[in-house]
Amino acid sequence: MAAHQCSLLLGLLILVGSVAWTEPVVAASFNRSSFQAGFIFGTASASYQYEGAAKEGGRGPSIWDTFSHKYPERITDDSNDDVADDFCHRYKEDVHTMKELRLNAFRFSISWSRVLPRGKLSGGVNKEGINF
Repeated sequence: MAAHQCSLLLGLLILVGSVAWTEPVVAASFNRSSFQAGFIFGTASASYQYEGAAKEGGRGPSIWDTFSHKYPERITDDSNDDVADDFCHRYKEDVHTMKELRLNAFRFSISWSRVLPRGKLSGGVNKEGINF
């Protein structure tokens, strides 16, 4: 399974793990009917962790971009968001995976530095960021 799919599924697993069960659930019988009617199955994302394309589409640097490049040793695996899960390029594949999982909701996040590359409205709005 690709890293971006793992992040998508991790959000779902965290959600499932936080549900208060009304009766014990046996792993072998765990399915949608294990939840109350009307339960919304979904996933969520955080732009820095999944978006990628850090230097594309008119995106400006965020505080974390600057920090992760200036002090990579302060991050356990020296990682940054330059590529991340590459949602910017693979969003269609991710949405397809969500459909296969029959999710009802997706709460997504877009980097503010993609929308406001200079950090302020007075610095201009990045239309590519808005289109994304």
